[in-house]
Amino acid sequence: MKPLRKAVFPVAGLGTRNLPATKSVPKEMLPIVDRPLIQYAVDEALAAGIEQLIFVTGRGKGAMEDYFDISYELEATMRERGKPLDPLKGTRLSPGDIAYVRQQEPLGLGHAVWCARHLVGDEPFAVLLVDELLWSPASPSISQLAETYAAKGGNVISVLEVPDAHTHRYGIIDPGASEDDVTEVLGFVEKPRQGTAPSRLAAIGRYVLQPEVMQILDRGERGAGGEIQLTDALAQLIGTQPFHARTYRGARYDCGDKAGFVHANLALALEREDIGEEVRTFARSLLG
Repeated sequence: MKPLRKAVFPVAGLGTRNLPATKSVPKEMLPIVDRPLIQYAVDEALAAGIEQLIFVTGRGKGAMEDYFDISYELEATMRERGKPLDPLKGTRLSPGDIAYVRQQEPLGLGHAVWCARHLVGDEPFAVLLVDELLWSPASPSISQLAETYAAKGGNVISVLEVPDAHTHRYGIIDPGASEDDVTEVLGFVEKPRQGTAPSRLAAIGRYVLQPEVMQILDRGERGAGGEIQLTDALAQLIGTQPFHARTYRGARYDCGDKAGFVHANLALALEREDIGEEVRTFARSLLG
């Protein structure tokens, strides 16, 4: 079994749920307190031992490349003024640790992942959806999946139980045998019609996948919404490779949703030693 070294970040989306801010700012660069969303996902991958980060970008996403580059003028100015460079920690990655490839058309998540096929090669890889902020610093979601992958092999996805009324918004698994937080996946349905979902266990934007999925995505088969769905390709791997779901333990914030974005800012601000108490006092005053 090959080690997990690579991660794909599909970051070409238009961010229409966060307009008008995302008209000129990539949604992945929207800040949660003082760090952009993309930083949280990158930190999560690095904590799991990922060595190469692959960004699938689109037009207007150059700010992410600049963010992870060296800013000579900024650093020089901060040094001259005696300001610490600590706030920039984590924004500079070693040469060769990060690669960029473009998704030239918005044809779905499966298509975005497929765009990284040459960089992935014949290795297993992780996929992280950046606008899903999974906050569990002691045990990040990808670390949880990597642990299950090391034990079970094959494909592993992160799932969370959602209300019946919300199953039509997600990829839902058909569950088999379970052991603790790990469940065998017998089937996978993308956005099932209301009342037809095989369970309430929904995929929440973290995957560890085998490279064979690229061969299925290469066919360009369209699914829900007329897009190339990653879920549909994964469903075809069931029965040919081990396939498990790991129930995520931690906080989850859908930052592609305006309310979820505000929730994430408030929750993470309250955890901060430097501003937490001030934010808590202000929140209490608003609530009367």
